[in-house]
Amino acid sequence: MKDDQAATGTQRRYAIAEDVLRSNIEAGTLPPGLVLLEGPIADILQTSRAPVQRALQALEAEGLVHRFSGRGFLVGPPGADIEPNRTDIKALGLIVPRHADEALQSRSSWERIYNQVEADVAGCVVFGRYRIIEMELANHFNVSRTVVRDVLTRLRERGLVRKNQSSHWIAGPLTAQTVKDHFALRTMLEPPAIRLGARAVSPARLEALLKRLRAAEEASATGSLRESEAIQTEFIECCVLAAPNERLKDLVRNNLLPVTATDRLLRRLGLPGDPAIITELRLIAELLLRGATESAVSMMETHLEASLNRTIAQMKIVAIVPGPGVTAAYLTPVLD
Repeated sequence: MKDDQAATGTQRRYAIAEDVLRSNIEAGTLPPGLVLLEGPIADILQTSRAPVQRALQALEAEGLVHRFSGRGFLVGPPGADIEPNRTDIKALGLIVPRHADEALQSRSSWERIYNQVEADVAGCVVFGRYRIIEMELANHFNVSRTVVRDVLTRLRERGLVRKNQSSHWIAGPLTAQTVKDHFALRTMLEPPAIRLGARAVSPARLEALLKRLRAAEEASATGSLRESEAIQTEFIECCVLAAPNERLKDLVRNNLLPVTATDRLLRRLGLPGDPAIITELRLIAELLLRGATESAVSMMETHLEASLNRTIAQMKIVAIVPGPGVTAAYLTPVLD
């Protein structure tokens, strides 16, 4: 969801989060070396992680925070050799000015429930086709039918639900062919986007990404893939969405939503991630840093083909699972 694109007064949500964090760093409330994680900050600001992630990236570009071998960012400039301080940020009394708090909480009702509805839908579509009943969805979240239609319209824009010939809202099924279709679009969109945006990629951000990928690669050797989704998101933002074409970037983002939902669901079902993903992304980042754009584009095509094969193989395993243990009350299975 493009949570950060909803205007809040004269500022967007990520800009407000950025201002709050910057002022607390400058005031010393957030001391040098403090580990900043998206989740706890999002909880304090009562917003989603997307604007917090963008705010931290902006502060990184200013040199106020930097990445390190662990999760999150450290307060302070890079190269300062600061020891990570993992104090819970909620215990530090983050100062959120009243105007910022009011602006952050002024988001419309559909934004407040969107993430949960998206998660509910993603959690069942691999098991078949489900109908979403507007009235039941409205009652479930205690919102109006207008709010429900806003949510469903945005889910449809992202290809997660559709209307059938009877004008019923339908989610799923997520099939092997659906996944192949999305990966076919990825192959058409993402390698050319890398080629188009190669010169616009920030070298500092690329180096930080590469450092993070190498650390994740080392961690994966011990069986840890905790940061895989976050790193893949950062790779897309840094290397693919550097292309100076907003329409292309929107197409990439929207096509990735069901792909990410599929991967998240497979992890939720207990299927392991593949360490090869991190290695492939690391190779692409290294090639871009060396200026070997065409080799990076070719490696991206190889990565997408391998990712498709991995996903299809895991979906075959899921095919023998009887179905989700629990679905939201507003999701009704459609029997063929």
